[in-house]
Amino acid sequence: MKILNTPLTIKNLTLKNRILLPPMAVVKGDMESRVTDELVAYYDEKAASGIFGLIVTEHCFVSPEGQASERQLSVSRDSDISGLQRIAEVIHKHGVPVIAQINHAGGAAKRGVTHLEPLSPSGVHSPGLGDPDLDPAILTPEEMDRIAEDFAAAAARVKEAGFDGVEIHAAHAYLLCQFLSPITNLREDLYGGKTMAERLRFPLMVTAAVRKTVGPDYPISLRLGACDYLPGGNTPAEAAEAACAFADAGIDLFDVSGGLCYYRRPGHKEAGYFSDQVREIRAALAKRAGAALPPVVLTGGIQTASEAEAFLEDGTADLIGLGRCILNGTWKES
Repeated sequence: MKILNTPLTIKNLTLKNRILLPPMAVVKGDMESRVTDELVAYYDEKAASGIFGLIVTEHCFVSPEGQASERQLSVSRDSDISGLQRIAEVIHKHGVPVIAQINHAGGAAKRGVTHLEPLSPSGVHSPGLGDPDLDPAILTPEEMDRIAEDFAAAAARVKEAGFDGVEIHAAHAYLLCQFLSPITNLREDLYGGKTMAERLRFPLMVTAAVRKTVGPDYPISLRLGACDYLPGGNTPAEAAEAACAFADAGIDLFDVSGGLCYYRRPGHKEAGYFSDQVREIRAALAKRAGAALPPVVLTGGIQTASEAEAFLEDGTADLIGLGRCILNGTWKES
Protein backbone atom coordinates (compact mmCIF):
# COMPACT_ATOMS: atom_id res chain seq x y z
CA MET A 1 0.00 0.00 0.00
CA LYS A 2 1.69 3.16 -1.27
CA ILE A 3 0.45 5.77 1.25
CA LEU A 4 -0.98 3.60 4.02
CA ASN A 5 2.48 2.41 5.03
CA THR A 6 4.27 5.76 4.81
CA PRO A 7 5.27 7.75 7.91
CA LEU A 8 3.50 10.91 9.08
CA THR A 9 4.81 13.56 11.47
CA ILE A 10 2.60 15.46 13.92
CA LYS A 11 4.71 18.09 15.66
CA ASN A 12 7.52 16.11 17.33
CA LEU A 13 5.71 12.79 16.86
CA THR A 14 6.46 10.48 13.91
CA LEU A 15 4.01 7.70 13.06
CA LYS A 16 5.29 4.68 11.14
CA ASN A 17 2.09 4.37 9.09
CA ARG A 18 -1.31 5.99 8.53
CA ILE A 19 -3.44 3.60 10.61
CA LEU A 20 -4.84 4.77 13.92
CA LEU A 21 -6.66 2.85 16.65
CA PRO A 22 -9.42 5.27 17.66
CA PRO A 23 -10.64 5.52 21.25
CA MET A 24 -13.15 2.81 22.13
CA ALA A 25 -14.65 2.25 25.57
CA VAL A 26 -13.87 -1.40 26.31
CA VAL A 27 -15.12 -1.32 29.94
CA LYS A 28 -12.06 -2.94 31.48
CA GLY A 29 -11.39 -0.47 34.29
CA ASP A 30 -12.38 -1.35 37.85
CA MET A 31 -15.31 0.01 39.84
CA GLU A 32 -13.09 2.81 41.16
CA SER A 33 -12.29 3.83 37.56
CA ARG A 34 -8.68 2.72 37.78
CA VAL A 35 -6.49 0.83 35.31
CA THR A 36 -6.59 -2.97 35.60
CA ASP A 37 -4.29 -5.77 34.44
CA GLU A 38 -7.00 -6.74 31.95
CA LEU A 39 -6.93 -3.26 30.39
CA VAL A 40 -3.13 -3.21 30.20
CA ALA A 41 -3.22 -6.60 28.47
CA TYR A 42 -5.76 -5.27 25.95
CA TYR A 43 -3.50 -2.39 24.92
CA ASP A 44 -0.45 -4.68 24.94
CA GLU A 45 -2.20 -6.92 22.41
CA LYS A 46 -3.25 -4.02 20.17
CA ALA A 47 0.21 -2.45 20.15
CA ALA A 48 1.89 -5.82 19.53
CA SER A 49 -0.27 -6.46 16.47
CA GLY A 50 1.96 -4.22 14.33
CA ILE A 51 -1.10 -2.71 12.63
CA PHE A 52 -1.12 0.76 14.19
CA GLY A 53 1.03 3.81 13.73
CA LEU A 54 -0.83 5.53 16.58
CA ILE A 55 -3.13 4.41 19.39
CA VAL A 56 -5.67 6.71 21.07
CA THR A 57 -6.88 5.29 24.36
CA GLU A 58 -10.49 5.33 25.51
CA HIS A 59 -12.06 8.42 27.04
CA CYS A 60 -11.11 9.23 30.63
CA PHE A 61 -13.30 11.57 32.68
CA VAL A 62 -11.78 14.85 33.88
CA SER A 63 -14.31 15.65 36.64
CA PRO A 64 -16.24 13.35 39.02
CA GLU A 65 -19.64 14.55 37.74
CA GLY A 66 -18.45 14.02 34.15
CA GLN A 67 -18.14 10.23 34.35
CA ALA A 68 -20.06 8.64 31.47
CA SER A 69 -20.41 5.06 32.73
CA GLU A 70 -19.32 2.55 35.32
CA ARG A 71 -15.70 1.36 35.01
CA GLN A 72 -14.79 4.28 32.77
CA LEU A 73 -11.22 5.37 33.47
CA SER A 74 -10.56 8.47 35.54
CA VAL A 75 -7.92 11.12 34.89
CA SER A 76 -9.46 13.42 37.50
CA ARG A 77 -7.06 12.49 40.35
CA ASP A 78 -3.31 12.63 40.76
CA SER A 79 -3.52 9.03 41.96
CA ASP A 80 -4.63 8.04 38.43
CA ILE A 81 -1.21 8.84 36.96
CA SER A 82 0.52 5.60 37.94
CA GLY A 83 -2.16 3.44 36.31
CA LEU A 84 -2.16 5.50 33.13
CA GLN A 85 1.61 5.22 33.07
CA ARG A 86 1.24 1.44 32.82
CA ILE A 87 -0.80 1.84 29.63
CA ALA A 88 1.70 4.25 28.07
CA GLU A 89 4.62 1.98 28.91
CA VAL A 90 3.08 -1.20 27.52
CA ILE A 91 2.21 0.51 24.24
CA HIS A 92 5.64 2.18 23.96
CA LYS A 93 7.23 -1.25 24.50
CA HIS A 94 6.16 -2.06 20.94
CA GLY A 95 7.39 1.21 19.47
CA VAL A 96 3.92 2.71 19.04
CA PRO A 97 3.07 6.27 20.14
CA VAL A 98 -0.08 6.79 22.21
CA ILE A 99 -2.48 9.64 22.88
CA ALA A 100 -4.96 9.70 25.77
CA GLN A 101 -8.49 11.00 25.23
CA ILE A 102 -10.03 13.17 27.97
CA ASN A 103 -13.72 13.89 28.32
CA HIS A 104 -16.61 15.23 30.37
CA ALA A 105 -20.02 13.61 29.85
CA GLY A 106 -21.99 16.74 30.72
CA GLY A 107 -25.73 16.12 30.59
CA ALA A 108 -25.10 12.57 29.35
CA ALA A 109 -23.93 11.51 32.83
CA LYS A 110 -26.22 9.55 35.13
CA ARG A 111 -26.82 10.22 38.80
CA GLY A 112 -26.78 6.49 39.51
CA VAL A 113 -23.17 6.31 38.31
CA THR A 114 -21.68 9.57 39.61
CA HIS A 115 -23.98 10.21 42.61
CA LEU A 116 -23.74 13.86 41.54
CA GLU A 117 -25.91 16.29 39.60
CA PRO A 118 -25.25 16.11 35.84
CA LEU A 119 -24.25 19.45 34.31
CA SER A 120 -25.18 20.60 30.81
CA PRO A 121 -25.23 23.74 28.67
CA SER A 122 -29.00 24.23 28.78
CA GLY A 123 -30.68 21.51 30.82
CA VAL A 124 -31.40 19.62 27.57
CA HIS A 125 -30.87 15.86 27.24
CA SER A 126 -28.45 14.38 24.75
CA PRO A 127 -30.50 11.96 22.63
CA GLY A 128 -30.71 8.60 24.39
CA LEU A 129 -28.22 9.50 27.15
CA GLY A 130 -28.45 10.66 30.76
CA ASP A 131 -31.31 10.17 33.21
CA PRO A 132 -34.49 9.85 31.13
CA ASP A 133 -36.80 11.10 33.88
CA LEU A 134 -34.70 13.99 35.27
CA ASP A 135 -33.23 16.96 33.43
CA PRO A 136 -29.56 17.82 33.92
CA ALA A 137 -28.66 21.06 35.67
CA ILE A 138 -27.55 24.13 33.71
CA LEU A 139 -23.89 25.06 34.04
CA THR A 140 -22.99 28.39 35.59
CA PRO A 141 -20.03 30.38 34.22
CA GLU A 142 -18.15 29.60 37.42
CA GLU A 143 -18.68 25.87 36.95
CA MET A 144 -17.52 26.20 33.35
CA ASP A 145 -14.31 27.87 34.50
CA ARG A 146 -13.73 25.01 36.91
CA ILE A 147 -14.36 22.33 34.23
CA ALA A 148 -11.96 24.04 31.82
CA GLU A 149 -9.32 23.84 34.54
CA ASP A 150 -10.26 20.19 35.14
CA PHE A 151 -9.52 19.48 31.46
CA ALA A 152 -6.19 21.28 31.80
CA ALA A 153 -5.26 19.37 34.96
CA ALA A 154 -6.20 16.09 33.27
CA ALA A 155 -3.98 16.94 30.30
CA ALA A 156 -1.10 17.63 32.68
CA ARG A 157 -1.59 14.18 34.25
CA VAL A 158 -1.65 12.56 30.80
CA LYS A 159 1.65 14.24 29.96
CA GLU A 160 3.20 13.25 33.29
CA ALA A 161 2.09 9.64 32.72
CA GLY A 162 4.22 9.51 29.58
CA PHE A 163 1.65 9.76 26.80
CA ASP A 164 2.77 11.32 23.54
CA GLY A 165 -0.23 13.63 23.29
CA VAL A 166 -3.74 14.31 24.53
CA GLU A 167 -7.08 14.26 22.73
CA ILE A 168 -10.02 16.47 23.71
CA HIS A 169 -13.37 14.73 23.18
CA ALA A 170 -15.88 17.04 21.50
CA ALA A 171 -18.11 14.42 19.88
CA HIS A 172 -20.68 11.72 20.59
CA ALA A 173 -23.17 13.87 22.53
CA TYR A 174 -20.84 14.56 25.46
CA LEU A 175 -20.31 17.97 27.09
CA LEU A 176 -18.25 19.84 24.49
CA CYS A 177 -20.40 18.37 21.73
CA GLN A 178 -23.48 19.55 23.65
CA PHE A 179 -22.09 23.09 23.52
CA LEU A 180 -21.41 22.85 19.78
CA SER A 181 -24.90 21.65 18.82
CA PRO A 182 -27.82 24.09 18.46
CA ILE A 183 -30.09 21.26 19.62
CA THR A 184 -28.53 21.02 23.08
CA ASN A 185 -27.07 24.53 23.47
CA LEU A 186 -29.94 26.97 23.98
CA ARG A 187 -28.02 29.36 26.20
CA GLU A 188 -28.58 33.09 25.84
CA ASP A 189 -25.31 34.24 27.38
CA LEU A 190 -21.81 34.41 25.88
CA TYR A 191 -21.61 30.62 25.61
CA GLY A 192 -24.61 29.95 23.40
CA GLY A 193 -26.49 31.29 20.44
CA LYS A 194 -27.58 30.64 16.90
CA THR A 195 -24.09 30.86 15.39
CA MET A 196 -21.28 28.35 15.62
CA ALA A 197 -18.91 31.13 16.68
CA GLU A 198 -21.01 31.67 19.81
CA ARG A 199 -21.40 27.98 20.60
CA LEU A 200 -17.64 27.49 20.19
CA ARG A 201 -16.73 29.84 23.02
CA PHE A 202 -16.58 27.27 25.83
CA PRO A 203 -14.94 24.44 23.80
CA LEU A 204 -12.28 26.95 22.70
CA MET A 205 -11.82 28.01 26.31
CA VAL A 206 -11.13 24.37 27.19
CA THR A 207 -8.71 24.06 24.28
CA ALA A 208 -6.83 27.19 25.37
CA ALA A 209 -6.58 25.94 28.96
CA VAL A 210 -5.18 22.59 27.79
CA ARG A 211 -2.68 24.23 25.43
CA LYS A 212 -1.47 26.62 28.12
CA THR A 213 -0.90 23.71 30.49
CA VAL A 214 0.88 21.24 28.19
CA GLY A 215 2.97 23.85 26.36
CA PRO A 216 3.39 24.72 22.68
CA ASP A 217 5.17 21.53 21.54
CA TYR A 218 2.90 18.84 22.99
CA PRO A 219 0.47 17.38 20.41
CA ILE A 220 -3.24 18.03 21.03
CA SER A 221 -5.83 16.10 19.04
CA LEU A 222 -9.57 16.78 18.85
CA ARG A 223 -12.36 14.26 18.34
CA LEU A 224 -14.78 16.54 16.53
CA GLY A 225 -18.48 15.72 16.39
CA ALA A 226 -18.89 17.38 13.04
CA CYS A 227 -22.58 16.95 12.25
CA ASP A 228 -25.56 15.78 14.28
CA TYR A 229 -27.45 14.42 11.24
CA LEU A 230 -30.64 15.47 13.02
CA PRO A 231 -33.18 18.18 12.11
CA GLY A 232 -31.91 21.50 13.44
CA GLY A 233 -28.43 20.16 14.14
CA ASN A 234 -25.02 21.28 12.97
CA THR A 235 -24.47 21.67 9.24
CA PRO A 236 -21.35 20.62 7.29
CA ALA A 237 -20.44 24.28 6.78
CA GLU A 238 -20.65 24.93 10.55
CA ALA A 239 -18.49 21.87 11.21
CA ALA A 240 -15.82 23.20 8.83
CA GLU A 241 -16.00 26.58 10.57
CA ALA A 242 -15.53 24.90 13.94
CA ALA A 243 -12.53 22.91 12.71
CA CYS A 244 -10.79 26.06 11.51
CA ALA A 245 -11.42 27.79 14.83
CA PHE A 246 -10.00 24.82 16.73
CA ALA A 247 -6.96 24.74 14.44
CA ASP A 248 -6.35 28.42 15.10
CA ALA A 249 -6.54 27.61 18.83
CA GLY A 250 -3.76 25.05 18.55
CA ILE A 251 -5.29 21.69 17.61
CA ASP A 252 -2.71 19.54 15.79
CA LEU A 253 -4.84 16.56 14.70
CA PHE A 254 -8.54 16.14 13.89
CA ASP A 255 -10.47 12.88 14.25
CA VAL A 256 -13.86 13.56 12.66
CA SER A 257 -16.86 11.64 13.96
CA GLY A 258 -20.55 12.19 14.67
CA GLY A 259 -22.12 14.72 16.98
CA LEU A 260 -25.42 13.89 18.67
CA CYS A 261 -25.62 10.78 16.44
CA TYR A 262 -22.53 9.34 18.22
CA TYR A 263 -20.06 7.39 16.05
CA ARG A 264 -22.71 6.26 13.58
CA ARG A 265 -24.29 8.10 10.66
CA PRO A 266 -28.02 7.31 10.28
CA GLY A 267 -28.78 5.43 7.10
CA HIS A 268 -25.12 4.87 6.20
CA LYS A 269 -22.94 1.80 6.63
CA GLU A 270 -20.63 2.16 3.65
CA ALA A 271 -16.86 2.38 3.99
CA GLY A 272 -15.86 5.83 5.20
CA TYR A 273 -19.39 7.02 5.91
CA PHE A 274 -18.11 10.34 7.27
CA SER A 275 -15.93 10.88 4.18
CA ASP A 276 -17.90 13.77 2.65
CA GLN A 277 -17.72 15.68 5.93
CA VAL A 278 -14.01 14.90 6.32
CA ARG A 279 -13.33 16.21 2.80
CA GLU A 280 -15.13 19.47 3.55
CA ILE A 281 -13.29 19.96 6.83
CA ARG A 282 -9.90 19.13 5.30
CA ALA A 283 -10.55 21.53 2.41
CA ALA A 284 -11.48 24.32 4.83
CA LEU A 285 -8.38 23.69 6.93
CA ALA A 286 -6.21 23.80 3.81
CA LYS A 287 -7.49 27.29 2.95
CA ARG A 288 -6.33 28.89 6.20
CA ALA A 289 -3.92 31.58 5.12
CA GLY A 290 -0.29 30.89 6.00
CA ALA A 291 -1.15 27.96 8.27
CA ALA A 292 -0.03 24.36 8.08
CA LEU A 293 -2.70 21.75 7.40
CA PRO A 294 -3.33 19.62 10.51
CA PRO A 295 -3.74 15.91 9.65
CA VAL A 296 -7.33 14.71 9.51
CA VAL A 297 -8.52 11.20 10.42
CA LEU A 298 -11.32 9.30 8.66
CA THR A 299 -13.08 6.55 10.64
CA GLY A 300 -16.26 4.59 10.09
CA GLY A 301 -17.03 1.43 8.12
CA ILE A 302 -13.61 0.85 6.56
CA GLN A 303 -12.91 -2.89 6.46
CA THR A 304 -9.98 -3.41 4.08
CA ALA A 305 -6.55 -1.96 3.39
CA SER A 306 -7.55 -1.21 -0.20
CA GLU A 307 -10.50 0.89 1.01
CA ALA A 308 -8.22 2.75 3.39
CA GLU A 309 -5.61 3.38 0.68
CA ALA A 310 -8.23 4.78 -1.68
CA PHE A 311 -9.29 7.44 0.83
CA LEU A 312 -5.65 8.44 1.33
CA GLU A 313 -4.89 8.53 -2.39
CA ASP A 314 -7.85 10.76 -3.27
CA GLY A 315 -6.96 13.25 -0.52
CA THR A 316 -9.99 12.62 1.66
CA ALA A 317 -7.90 12.10 4.80
CA ASP A 318 -4.36 11.79 6.12
CA LEU A 319 -4.97 8.93 8.55
CA ILE A 320 -7.45 6.07 8.75
CA GLY A 321 -9.08 5.00 12.00
CA LEU A 322 -9.79 1.28 12.41
CA GLY A 323 -11.88 0.39 15.42
CA ARG A 324 -14.81 -2.00 15.28
CA CYS A 325 -13.32 -4.06 12.44
CA ILE A 326 -10.27 -4.74 14.61
CA LEU A 327 -12.39 -5.71 17.61
CA ASN A 328 -14.65 -7.87 15.43
CA GLY A 329 -11.81 -9.47 13.49
CA THR A 330 -13.15 -8.35 10.08
CA TRP A 331 -10.12 -6.25 8.97
CA LYS A 332 -8.50 -7.48 5.74
CA GLU A 333 -4.99 -6.42 4.80
CA SER A 334 -5.66 -6.51 1.08
